[in-house]
Amino acid sequence: MYASFSPVFRSVFAVTQRSTYPEIPVSYKFSCTILVCGLTMATLSASASPDKDFTVSSPDARTLVTIATGDQVTYAVQRDGIVLVSPSPIGMTFGNGTAAGVKPAVKRTSTRSENRTIPRVIHQKSSTVLEAYNERTIEFKDGTSLIVRAYNEGVAYRWSIGWKGATIVSAETFTINVPGEPMVWFPEEESFMSHNERLYTHAPLRTIAAKKFASTPTLIATDGGKHILISESDLIDYPGLWLNATGTNALHGLWPSFVLEENTKNDRDVEPVKRAEHLAATQAPRAFPWRMLAIADQDRDLLTNDLVFLLSQPSQIKDPSWIRPGKVAWDWWNANNIYNVDFRAGINNETYKYYIDFAAKHGIEYVILDEGWYPLGDLLKQEPGIDVPALVAYGKSRNVGIILWVIWKTLEDQMQPALDLFASWGVKGIKVDFMQRDDQWMVNYYWRISREAAARRLLVDFHGAYKPSGLNRAWPNMLTSEGVRGLENAKWSTVTPKHCVTLPFTRMVAGPMDFTPGAMVNIPEKSFKPMWATPASMGTRCQQLAMYVVYESPLQMLCDSPTNYMREEECMKFLAPVPAVWDRTIALDAKVGSYVLMARKTGNEWYVGGMTDEEGRTLTADLSFLGAGPWTAEIWQDGINADRNGNDFKHVTQTVTAATKLDVRMAPGGGWVARIRK
Repeated sequence: MYASFSPVFRSVFAVTQRSTYPEIPVSYKFSCTILVCGLTMATLSASASPDKDFTVSSPDARTLVTIATGDQVTYAVQRDGIVLVSPSPIGMTFGNGTAAGVKPAVKRTSTRSENRTIPRVIHQKSSTVLEAYNERTIEFKDGTSLIVRAYNEGVAYRWSIGWKGATIVSAETFTINVPGEPMVWFPEEESFMSHNERLYTHAPLRTIAAKKFASTPTLIATDGGKHILISESDLIDYPGLWLNATGTNALHGLWPSFVLEENTKNDRDVEPVKRAEHLAATQAPRAFPWRMLAIADQDRDLLTNDLVFLLSQPSQIKDPSWIRPGKVAWDWWNANNIYNVDFRAGINNETYKYYIDFAAKHGIEYVILDEGWYPLGDLLKQEPGIDVPALVAYGKSRNVGIILWVIWKTLEDQMQPALDLFASWGVKGIKVDFMQRDDQWMVNYYWRISREAAARRLLVDFHGAYKPSGLNRAWPNMLTSEGVRGLENAKWSTVTPKHCVTLPFTRMVAGPMDFTPGAMVNIPEKSFKPMWATPASMGTRCQQLAMYVVYESPLQMLCDSPTNYMREEECMKFLAPVPAVWDRTIALDAKVGSYVLMARKTGNEWYVGGMTDEEGRTLTADLSFLGAGPWTAEIWQDGINADRNGNDFKHVTQTVTAATKLDVRMAPGGGWVARIRK
């Protein structure tokens, strides 16, 4: 089949081959095969059908997806009989002339259901997750299939192709039409060359001007108060999904095209300068990424939504026992600004031994060596004053692992020798930075790095990254990623409390986010200014503490100087024991962009965290989730003057039971956190 394509196609496909896209896991190949055939062991029915409309409903029968197969395939979504998404066109076109979704001829359909509990390798928000859905596969005579799933917590669809051989994806159509007067949280972007660290424009959807575009996840609120979060899962060997505004109630899918030529500006900025007219060059048969709509009846339902995880590939690591989530003492944000020491602070072994000593004292699992430990451009060398093997050995003697920051392009150029060297040193992980793209090649780079790192038992943290799209389930050594306007921006810009209470409902729904909390200098919004070398957070101390409960990141940073933490003994009584992973999560109260209150459990301990926007407020923490008591609640709450001085907090202890309802009082930009133990 490959030989039948044009010379242009063959040259493009050769570029893809040289780019070393990831080997598709066996489970992925198998799932593609059964989806293309439309037959699985769980099939409930299969038949040829002349019908033009097909439906699939959620297990609780509240959500209904309707697929119309007239001149153009469309999907529509109702919940409780109310239209959330009106008929919206979808489809794909391929280099062989096939136009999936256009004047389709149905060959057969099949349905199946799933209801099981899945154990998580990494307990990001829980130790297990319920997977329950109904699925319909519509197989078309042109060799394409459409697989549609309805979960209680949302809906998803994906296309698959059944032919064999090299395949060009010319274009894809994704549309979402939302009736009424929907509002949107729109993370507007300026270019496909982006770290995806955007603020969210909150406005009526129809007022977002045509041709403005956003990264995903993007959140829509319907007239009836439901929320729809748009994202994707199982993104592999394909570019990432973005969204184009239209000046109406519709959003259209947008994808970065296949890259033909690049301009390497420096060690980290590799900018596409010539793109093909198609999206991807791939191999068939295969299934394409899931297009996902998470649906929430209440704002707080978004906080526990697991659709991205459920739609992604199962773990590709046979023995994940070596993967150790935890907290990290991080150097870059605080600019190695330690003090009260007898040596010159900076990028040297003395400074990093200080970090290791701090981490060991407080049970913190890791220390990162960020930019500066190696001469840029060569991962096989170390800067004077740095001896990574010696630091690894010192850390090992104190039960603290070392993670190394690397630039993605240098890692690409030196991958095998560099990763082998890191493994021989005993390094525990890598932080890969500055990719700032999600075209097909770069998406595959993430998979390749995760796989190569796992082969050497290395953890991965992606910075300068796009949003999670299921990779962290397939390769659970990939513990976290950025793709978020996090606290590092406070060094040169602003990270407002409103932004901080928008993220749990938007970016965090996609997966773990390396926001890097933990500032010990805290300034009210009206007085804040960015400071590069001695940075601070906007908002209160207790909001920073609450982030360790609210924000999910199995590799959770402590961003500030160890010296600052050591002078804050009361805060360390919380930061030292707070887990980075959880066995159970309960969303207590929440409103997008306004406030959030969550309870999480690890072992026999509960943690409760609350955050608010620029408005001070009092919420109620209903502790009825506790078992038989009494319990001891250790609480950190905003001080009476926290609105004037964000460092002001109060640390109290009280006895509570399952009948207790605690007042959660938060200052403007404030927070509240509790550790509850028997």
